[in-house]
Amino acid sequence: MKAIDDIGRATAEDVKEALHQVIDPELGIDVVDLGLVYGIEIDELGRAILTMTLTTPACPLTDLIEDECATTLAGLVEEFRIDWTWTPRWTVNNITPEGREQLAAIGFNLDALPRY
Repeated sequence: MKAIDDIGRATAEDVKEALHQVIDPELGIDVVDLGLVYGIEIDELGRAILTMTLTTPACPLTDLIEDECATTLAGLVEEFRIDWTWTPRWTVNNITPEGREQLAAIGFNLDALPRY
């Protein structure tokens, strides 16, 4: 259910919920559960500003993820932008419990990866 703010706009929680539909093409897990979404703000004009990272700065899929975000957020917010950040750097510690379950189901052993 859409949690509209007091003037009829989508909220940051709405945007976060929608972003569960944006799947990282390499890992097959959504960007929220992978811990790639660091922040969501809705400005005074109703635009969504996403602070996101990728699993590596060399990831070649930035444009694809941006396109998927645009498709997913169309109709929910008038405009959005992604502010890509590399600090703090992404680690497996960012993955949610749901993301860990999904990765384990496809054979990833997160316990074998280094912790930072």
